[in-house]
Amino acid sequence: MFSKKLLLLYIFLLILAIGAMGVLTFLKSYDIPIRDYPEIHEEGVLRIVTEYNQSNYYLSGDKIEGFQYELSKIIAELSGLEVFVYLEMSLEKSFEGLSKNQYDIIARNIPTTSDLKQDYLFIDPIVLDKQVLVQRAENENNDTELIRNHLDLAKKTLYIPQNSPAHLRLQNLQHEIGDTIFIVEDPLYSSEQLIIMVAKGDIDYAVCDQQIARLAQKQLPEIDIRTDISFTQLQSWAIRKNAPVLLDSLNYWFNQIKEDGTFNKIYQEYYHLK
Repeated sequence: MFSKKLLLLYIFLLILAIGAMGVLTFLKSYDIPIRDYPEIHEEGVLRIVTEYNQSNYYLSGDKIEGFQYELSKIIAELSGLEVFVYLEMSLEKSFEGLSKNQYDIIARNIPTTSDLKQDYLFIDPIVLDKQVLVQRAENENNDTELIRNHLDLAKKTLYIPQNSPAHLRLQNLQHEIGDTIFIVEDPLYSSEQLIIMVAKGDIDYAVCDQQIARLAQKQLPEIDIRTDISFTQLQSWAIRKNAPVLLDSLNYWFNQIKEDGTFNKIYQEYYHLK
């Protein structure tokens, strides 16, 4: 009888310990202090992370240029905040840094999917874009017929950067065509680098945003980018879910630069290709 009571006591204490660990884990997830616009304004610093490429942020001679960089400068002027711009190629690491208050904004053209909107806030759409297939032009690929129909992607290997939003679209596309598409998430290379690999013949196919592909095609006429992979998507900047005041502030500033023509001027400079 004594042993049975002791056993029940041990079981009770074990359950209690496991429950306590669960509570501590839950509370630990909320240890990160809220950092919304009031906290940012008090510090006087807004932290923005973007990626280094020929559209977002890049060096041209001794000058920094890029669509996201130019927008960041305008936000600094309107807000009166000192803006620190960080570079991170991995979108996943950018989201991690956002959640840990290392960054306040991810300034990239991120598709505002329903899955992402469950965990993050997005400012009003900045651009409309879609994902396209990058392949070598017919005359650069021994006159091999180009892929124009999604059904022809069956059993093909498509490369995308690791953690690319295109991954979800390609998974859905597999279900749509009823066949396998081999998706390779490259941990090292960006969309631009994968496009170069297609042009050189190192890989056959890559998937990236149309805006990036159009910019790359100016330097790489041997690629073809006319096959759409997705429909047109709304794309925008992401911020933390617990920063609604920052969201309102950003939308207010963006409305200003859209109304006075500044946004359109910057957009045309980097994305309007004749």
